Amino acid sequence: MSIRKIVLMTTLFSTYLFAACLFSVQSIESVVSANEKPNFIFILADDMGYGDVSHAGGLAETPNLDRLSLEGMRFTDAHTTSSVCTPTRYSILTGRYNWRTRLKKSVLFGLDTPLIPEDRTTVAALLKKNGYHTGIVGKWHLGLGWQKLPNGEVRKAETGVTKGAGWDFDYSKKVTGGPTALGFDESFIIPASLDMFPYVYLRNDVPTQAATVTKAFHRPGPSGKDFDAVNCLRDFARESRKFIASSSQSDKPFFLYLPLSSPHTPIVPSPAWVGKSPLGSYGDFIMETDWVVGQVLEELDKQEITGNTFVLFATDNGCSPQAKIPELIAKGHLPNAHWRGHKADIFEGGHRIPFLVRWPGNVKAGSESAQLISTVDFFATAANIIGKNKLAANVAEDSFSFLSVLKGEEKSTRPMLIHHSIGGQFAIRQGDWKLCLCPGSGGWSAPRPNVALKDKTLPPVQLFNLADDPAETNNVQGKHPELVKELVDALVEAIGNGRTTDGPNQSNEGWPNTFTKPVLAVYPQLGGPEAK
Repeated sequence: MSIRKIVLMTTLFSTYLFAACLFSVQSIESVVSANEKPNFIFILADDMGYGDVSHAGGLAETPNLDRLSLEGMRFTDAHTTSSVCTPTRYSILTGRYNWRTRLKKSVLFGLDTPLIPEDRTTVAALLKKNGYHTGIVGKWHLGLGWQKLPNGEVRKAETGVTKGAGWDFDYSKKVTGGPTALGFDESFIIPASLDMFPYVYLRNDVPTQAATVTKAFHRPGPSGKDFDAVNCLRDFARESRKFIASSSQSDKPFFLYLPLSSPHTPIVPSPAWVGKSPLGSYGDFIMETDWVVGQVLEELDKQEITGNTFVLFATDNGCSPQAKIPELIAKGHLPNAHWRGHKADIFEGGHRIPFLVRWPGNVKAGSESAQLISTVDFFATAANIIGKNKLAANVAEDSFSFLSVLKGEEKSTRPMLIHHSIGGQFAIRQGDWKLCLCPGSGGWSAPRPNVALKDKTLPPVQLFNLADDPAETNNVQGKHPELVKELVDALVEAIGNGRTTDGPNQSNEGWPNTFTKPVLAVYPQLGGPEAK
């Protein structure tokens, strides 16, 4: 056994002993009863891959995520609905696939209008209606309704150059369509990724400081004078602890949604974390991300509410190539483990993610599940836990509860899962079978869509048996034409019905017309009702 593995095992064992001692001294009141509603915390990292956590072989230490794994359940077949940011966030909050909206591919930017209409029920709104105090801290990335300056005014930066769009907005005004309009009592957010302007914080949907200067953390644009990307994780940790501390004094249970901005670009670990990992800045940033998780767990312990709090950690997609994946692999670190591809792709590396759930007294410590689940399933699971098993027809149309899996019954209610790439390419998963409705990655890894479509040696679709071929190297579509057709028809039905859960059909905002011509030539039904 290597020295590194021995050190890691010793660290994990020490963490486990600490946690066991901690639980033993907790008050009886901190243990959830059968009739008590738990608090919910959903922590979402940004662009962190399946293999980035140390308990999955990562070389950057993540002791707090390791603690969650030791004290809860680790899922090994968990996925996002998309391999990029905005779509995943949409599905988490709504329990619905993003491609049912106007967003058929790609992501939103910081100045884009809201993707979630105010009349759509979010998981925050459901919990709030059922007695929860709700809050969000972190990266929003779902669009905001910025208010324009009067009379077509366009301002210039108070000092320095004026670059980027958005100088015609009034950054002193409350935005519409933000978190407080969608079920959150409190919010402290950045509009989008830290490489997308405007660079400002918003508290309860009002900018905390006007964007009056130009800054660039990748794309130059309007920014608050005091805003700096390097401070975000510490600010998110502070605000999260404050929310937990204040909420714990109330008779109400709470829901905290904590979508972090890291380790997404810009990769900017704060000075206290620089040089802490053997992987350079990306590894340092992973460690600081893990530290934020630790701050949340520490506050739960401090308030003596650990036993009555459901904590879920996941990421929004796989590791990004911006992390310099080849260099990480050369150091022995596999950010997306052995899965093919990375962020943006339809391959497993794009959407198979770390997924951990700790819920003392309900989820067996140190357990593991290979059941197929998705981040979109949080909505139905939370509803199930609080006893809301019958939702309205137009709520959480694609969300399946995994409560039975958490309870150790190992019964997944999810019959299949639909994946989506940055280019709008689809895949459908049933059991061990995965059908990709494109000839290449559908994203940024080779073969990219434009190259794959020109390669006449590539079939228009790809069928993989993940049990026999987890690396997705052997396309067996030619050997199973009937299975391919069955999966295509299942996808067509899922799109057309406007839902994948039981219930009356719902409408989409148009058919997702992102299927390539070679795919449509073989399976015209994917073109929608008008193609028939």
